Amino acid sequence: MRAAAGIWRWRHNPLRRATDLAEAWLALVTALLLLTAGPVVGWLTGTLTDAYLRHSVRIQRQQRHATTATVLGPATVARPAALDPESAAASEQRRTVVAQWTAPDGTRRTGTLTTGVPYARTGGTFPVWTDGSGRIVPRPMEPATASVHATLAGIGAAGAFGVLVECARRLLLWRLVRRRFADLDRAWAAVGPDWGRAGAGS
Repeated sequence: MRAAAGIWRWRHNPLRRATDLAEAWLALVTALLLLTAGPVVGWLTGTLTDAYLRHSVRIQRQQRHATTATVLGPATVARPAALDPESAAASEQRRTVVAQWTAPDGTRRTGTLTTGVPYARTGGTFPVWTDGSGRIVPRPMEPATASVHATLAGIGAAGAFGVLVECARRLLLWRLVRRRFADLDRAWAAVGPDWGRAGAGS
């Protein structure tokens, strides 16, 4: 509203310069882009990202299979030479074990897996996901997680669009200010030598 009022105020002002009117129009266009195009960019980005992620979720659900792994015993893992506090904290909650699971084709597979401490005892079971060949893979993405990622992508796109528009406005405003100073310099160069002289029309 301030930009629109600025344009209206400068329309018939005898002191109006071309750069003043251009600056007011620039502010109005920037405000309109931020209020209209920004949300559209965010909505489109979020919608497209959500469709892509949901398609990925469906494919993952089709290609990944849930099964149960049985702990055969602890795995021998080389300890790091230097103690890492973060690694030590993680090892208190996770254990590396030798486990056995069933592939989608019915064959038994054995390998080294990492699981939570409550499931790390011999004979314990824990859920795992495998691909079509029986290799352990991460669990499929949850639809709720996909929605969160899509929402964040939309918000990020809208924010990035706003930053881009504001940077463009500041760049154009900088050029307008330089043009305004150049006009003042030319005007002063024309009248400066006669400033204050009698009969010079000043």
